[in-house]
Amino acid sequence: MLKNIIYTLLMLFPLVANAQVGDHRSDFSIGVNGGYALSSVGFDPKVSQTMHGGVTGGLSMRYVCEKYFNTICSIYGEVNYASLGWKQDIKTATDQKVTNVNGNIEAYSRTLNYLQIPVFAHLAWGREQNGCNFFVQAGPQIGIMLGESTTKNYDAPNLSTDGTGRSNRVVKQEDMPIEKKFDYGIAAGLGLEYNNRHVGHILLEARYYLGLGNIYGNTKRDYFGRSNLSNIVLKATYLFDITRSK
Repeated sequence: MLKNIIYTLLMLFPLVANAQVGDHRSDFSIGVNGGYALSSVGFDPKVSQTMHGGVTGGLSMRYVCEKYFNTICSIYGEVNYASLGWKQDIKTATDQKVTNVNGNIEAYSRTLNYLQIPVFAHLAWGREQNGCNFFVQAGPQIGIMLGESTTKNYDAPNLSTDGTGRSNRVVKQEDMPIEKKFDYGIAAGLGLEYNNRHVGHILLEARYYLGLGNIYGNTKRDYFGRSNLSNIVLKATYLFDITRSK
């Protein structure tokens, strides 16, 4: 099913670019984007988590190729730095904080820094110039991990069975370095764009990414059967026109 979705999205690009039934455009814009990413990792066996927060930002490019009836059709891409990872929610069976032997409330998070490249089919409805439009976009995304770091305040986790220890006893991931540094998946977003012929384009977007790969091995010999990244991104983008046909 997921392979079919990716195949359909990839097939959409040449169809949009070569269609002749709409009004042709040849508008190219570049710019910058920045925002905040809330991420987690889908572990199996499960690891209790809250959202890990980190910054994201980079370069943006867009090519508007056609207006089909009321739909403005574009190809949109980015090259971004993103601070992702997971933050563990360490609780007892009675939903209390877990205290370690030093008297500290146990806390653990792992930060994974990525270079990400999404490529989207971008569809918008509204004003092309001097006004606002609403857009949706979706497509594949790849990522390359640049580095990782760990923050924790204990040497050994409290796994006591007397009620003061962790209810979630999966701790293998805490000492395992990331095994697979190449990530891939699909992303989709929606947002609003303000256009001004003299100023440029300002986009506000909410985006969701689902990783289809894993950060650890997932064979029968590996500990985790699944360890895929997912994140929610809120971001702003500024684009200025390089070429404009209208």
